[in-house]
Amino acid sequence: MRIVEFSVEAAEPIRLFESVSASSVALGRGHGEIHVYAIHFDADGEIGAHPTGFCQLFLVVDGSGWAEGEDGRRVALRAGQGAFFERGEMHSKGSETGMTAIMVQATHLAPGAERRASIPDDGR
Repeated sequence: MRIVEFSVEAAEPIRLFESVSASSVALGRGHGEIHVYAIHFDADGEIGAHPTGFCQLFLVVDGSGWAEGEDGRRVALRAGQGAFFERGEMHSKGSETGMTAIMVQATHLAPGAERRASIPDDGR
């Protein structure tokens, strides 16, 4: 699992099209079969461990929660952060308090705004 930072602090100014006070974060590039979902977790909601069928970009847009990769370590995520999973990678995700995320799945997907720095986890 790779952590993806897409908060306003990670964004670059948009200078095209006479843009004013706008910025963006390149989140990835992909091709092949592509699926996009809005995922809603209630408090204590979770999607259990399973292998990804596609490369997957999981982006938290509201609330907070966690993602867990093949190493079994839960990493805390908040709005403006996300996780990238390779195709076939065992993973799970959930929230103790509620969370909304956008999930992009593609046959071939390369993350853009990734970083490998550690984010405080829940101690697992």
